[in-house]
Amino acid sequence: MVREEVIKVLQDIYDPEIPVNIWELGFIYKLDVDDQNNVHILMTLTAPNCPVAESLPMEVQTRVQMVKDVNKVDVDITFDPPWEMSMMSDAARVELGLF
Repeated sequence: MVREEVIKVLQDIYDPEIPVNIWELGFIYKLDVDDQNNVHILMTLTAPNCPVAESLPMEVQTRVQMVKDVNKVDVDITFDPPWEMSMMSDAARVELGLF
């Protein structure tokens, strides 16, 4: 239940340079919710020098923390593996006209 609500929040957060949410873009590499509703998110960005490298992870943490019943939220950034367009969902590809 909490996991599904967290995913809904992630689907409402957009990279300002790409008009698709971060969930569909494939920025979320891992989403774990433990028995105490602590949330751990491992995410990436398009590049290490991305203009929102500081603000986007903070936005993710802040917005997920507001989900009902969520206890603690940890957001970690990785660039391994580097993000590439193949990580996007089919819905994101359609949205961006890549089909």
